[in-house]
Amino acid sequence: MLLRLAYDIQFEIPAPVAMVALLNVHPSRAPDLLEPDELRTEPHLDVSSYIDSFGNRCSRFVAPRGPLRLSGSTLIQDSGRPDASDWFAREHAVGDLPHEVLPFLLSSRYCEVDRFSTIAVELFGHLQPGWSRVQAICDWVHNHVTFNYQMARPTKTALDVYTERVGVCRDFQHLAITFCRALNIPARYATGYLGDIGVPVVLPMDFSAWLEVYLDNRWWTFDARNNQPRIGRILMATGRDASDVAMTTSFGQADLRHFFVVTEEEAPVSEVQ
Repeated sequence: MLLRLAYDIQFEIPAPVAMVALLNVHPSRAPDLLEPDELRTEPHLDVSSYIDSFGNRCSRFVAPRGPLRLSGSTLIQDSGRPDASDWFAREHAVGDLPHEVLPFLLSSRYCEVDRFSTIAVELFGHLQPGWSRVQAICDWVHNHVTFNYQMARPTKTALDVYTERVGVCRDFQHLAITFCRALNIPARYATGYLGDIGVPVVLPMDFSAWLEVYLDNRWWTFDARNNQPRIGRILMATGRDASDVAMTTSFGQADLRHFFVVTEEEAPVSEVQ
């Protein structure tokens, strides 16, 4: 399957400001790219690229005063298969986990693990460890939290979501991640493209969030918001929570004026001709 990925994000910059953007496809998917995956800026800026501590590709630049446009378009080859699953995947004892996985057991900006220890045990502690327990967590979040764009706010934490029972995709994932970590199951936040392929189209399109859980010596995709295997999920970045993978971070004021994202299946050239 060929997927066209594109975005167009525009800001008004009141004064020169340094910015970091995570708008590239994740390095793990770089071999699947069929076109360059480049960040374009208007006006043209000197953009440097680096890999952060979580393995994400980041772009760094200084935006001048005035309008700023960030855009990009690329084509990627995808398997066309739904998210992988394994109902026999097992949990690991904390003492057996790789060193690099341990940070994903701890509290972070939006995931107050210490506040959920008792709640998580009461809700899920009696369940069989492994894949089925993680799925039960996603089922609970999916069934008890209502999706509502109007209730989004950048300061909302997992505890807020648990209390208010409403939020957007990042809030669903933060709550599920926190439940997992409170049960000593490593979980991390993921963001990327997720087009409405094989499901009813919901507009406008947006970047999406999901979670990845470490079971049986690898990371697996779960999604507490959609709560079903999906086709065409293209990873951009992973981190402890949304604060690690913000699409743009400005070290000063940058006012968002326009936001557009698209993920569409594209026919091979031979079919178009």
